[in-house]
Amino acid sequence: MLIARQFSVGQFLLIFKEDIFMERKDYLNILVNEIHSAAVATIGADGHPQLRTIDMMLWDERGVYFLTAKGKNFYKQLTEQKYIALSAAKNKLSVSIRGKVKNIYSEKLEEIFEKNAYMKEIYPEGTRNALEVFCLYEAYGEYFDISNPSHIVRDSFVIGNAEAEHHGYFINDNCCGCKKCIDKCPQSCIQLFGNKAKIDSNRCLRCGICADICQFNAVERR
Repeated sequence: MLIARQFSVGQFLLIFKEDIFMERKDYLNILVNEIHSAAVATIGADGHPQLRTIDMMLWDERGVYFLTAKGKNFYKQLTEQKYIALSAAKNKLSVSIRGKVKNIYSEKLEEIFEKNAYMKEIYPEGTRNALEVFCLYEAYGEYFDISNPSHIVRDSFVIGNAEAEHHGYFINDNCCGCKKCIDKCPQSCIQLFGNKAKIDSNRCLRCGICADICQFNAVERR
């Protein structure tokens, strides 16, 4: 269920009636049930990133679940590195997550096959012992929606005990209120509160135009 939310000026966030803010469960539901397939990155034996497409099978309060066969290099990398980065996109929505993974072996395996019926044809009865389930359980994620290109929506979330991260641009006390950044912002996500500009991070493209145009070094990148 989508949850609309408003913030006060005192919190330095802009209020737009059409903005939609959601919870972690909504982002995980979009990843697993609407997008489903994600590009997942690990580090190969040569020290370079390796990318493959993996179906995200389930999610719950513990995290996101996927599986792979024990004979694959991917399985070996997951077991040794215990960390992945993934990105999934569909219909101008994207979810990206990076964090810790752990092998939970056959736990959730039957539930995965019941929910994802196509897996029964890929791995018929008697062959599923080749598979083991992994859980992405402690991670930082980002949601990005450009379905309305003139009014993008961005948000972040955490899974488990992962630490929240802060990215993008913010305006420091050097701001003199000249409004140059406001005039140039492609998303109109900067407003003046008193004599100081503020950036709405949930609308920001992180393009850096505001930082380039500011003559007072008032825009910093986190």
